[in-house]
Amino acid sequence: MNTKYYDLINQTFYFPQEEFTLNKDHLMFHNIDLMKLVEQYGTPLKFTYLPAISNNINKAKGWFRKAMEKNDYDGKYYYCYCTKSSHFEFVMNEAFKNNIHIETSSAFDINIVENLLATGKINKNTYVVCNGFKRENYIENIARLINNGHTKTIPVIDNYEELDMLMEQIPTKKIKVGIRIAAEEEPKFEFYTSRLGIGYKNIVPFYKRTIAENKQVELKMLHFFINTGIRDTAYYWNELLKCLKVYISLKRECPTLDSLNIGGGFPIKNSLAFEYDYKYMVEEIVNQIKSACDDAEVPVPHIFTEFGSFTVGESGGAIYEVVYQKQQNDREKWNMIDSSFITTLPDSWAISKRFVMMAVNRWNDTYERVLLGGMTCDSDDYYNSEQHMNAVYLPKYNKEKPLYIGFFNTGAYQETIGGFGGLHHCLIPQPKHILIDRDENGIIGTEVFSPQQTSDDVLKILGYDKK
Repeated sequence: MNTKYYDLINQTFYFPQEEFTLNKDHLMFHNIDLMKLVEQYGTPLKFTYLPAISNNINKAKGWFRKAMEKNDYDGKYYYCYCTKSSHFEFVMNEAFKNNIHIETSSAFDINIVENLLATGKINKNTYVVCNGFKRENYIENIARLINNGHTKTIPVIDNYEELDMLMEQIPTKKIKVGIRIAAEEEPKFEFYTSRLGIGYKNIVPFYKRTIAENKQVELKMLHFFINTGIRDTAYYWNELLKCLKVYISLKRECPTLDSLNIGGGFPIKNSLAFEYDYKYMVEEIVNQIKSACDDAEVPVPHIFTEFGSFTVGESGGAIYEVVYQKQQNDREKWNMIDSSFITTLPDSWAISKRFVMMAVNRWNDTYERVLLGGMTCDSDDYYNSEQHMNAVYLPKYNKEKPLYIGFFNTGAYQETIGGFGGLHHCLIPQPKHILIDRDENGIIGTEVFSPQQTSDDVLKILGYDKK
């Protein structure tokens, strides 16, 4: 078989896509020459292309704006960034250029919010939606934000104790809150009911019992989130309708309720075969909300979303060199990379997540089927298939012609799950991480965010360096 790698990709998928083009025999990402990055910075290399963050934010805002216009929807749309997807300052700085809001998950998030307020990245008009299971530290931090006058802080009540805990810390200020629905997960999910939130049947009684006569507390938001994400399935639409029934019942009891938070869940591209009709899904969500409210003769709510992976995921990538090939038992060909999947792409082995993966160079060479192995001694340190096929195909290994491979849309969760700046399996070092941006003239600039981890860095963490 003498088919070129280019022919394999071109004949199997619609290529080039929006993000990818070719320059002779190597790959371009958003018109960035990846081989030049390799020549300048070496491998293994992680990168973040910052403009992709703003691009996705504004796509989503456009879809909701047009859907609301089409449906004559008398409510506003608020895009929140879900911080747990990536807490890095460079992500926040880019995201909050776009007049959006913020969703938090734990105590330290509030310290980040306070930093963003102090530096002017967000302001008094920025909604801070506080999700998650809350204990003393998180409650204290939320209370400090409210007591200091940030009136658009909305703690979302996750359990029956949280409201009392908040009121103990906020003796005089008005408290605007939301309530999270404990959604019923898809039947194939390991646990049928979410551990987060309050059950469908208990929300209206909870409101009547603890909030309705409480002059200090104002219920503003109902929160709904499905673990499997926003997908065009009977299951998703059924759960959304159940949520809307709760909203309508609650709205009839609570005049101050005016917002529905549908959480996150927009998928991102995980292969060249990825298909998802974002525009249709947004239009249908807006239509379903409006139809249900119109039928019940209640005002439509403002819509909040909390997109995390969708915001930051498609900005990230990783490049590795194939440094060696091992043929085991005359069957499997293992291409060994100069890093570790467990270290740098933990989602790929922990939950079998797949990313867009392609060769960076040698597109005019013939290809072969291989397995990809990382440098640790762990049997799980491998990548053996694409999302769209049960195999990995790459240009044939040739020790005289270096081969580089890229994993794309890796920008969400990998650094926090992998323990950025800390210890990694088999003490494989954390790769160099660079930031890529464009100026007002479209000129690309790069800078090193963090160098590759050194042995001194690791020994200090382990306690060997006592200085």
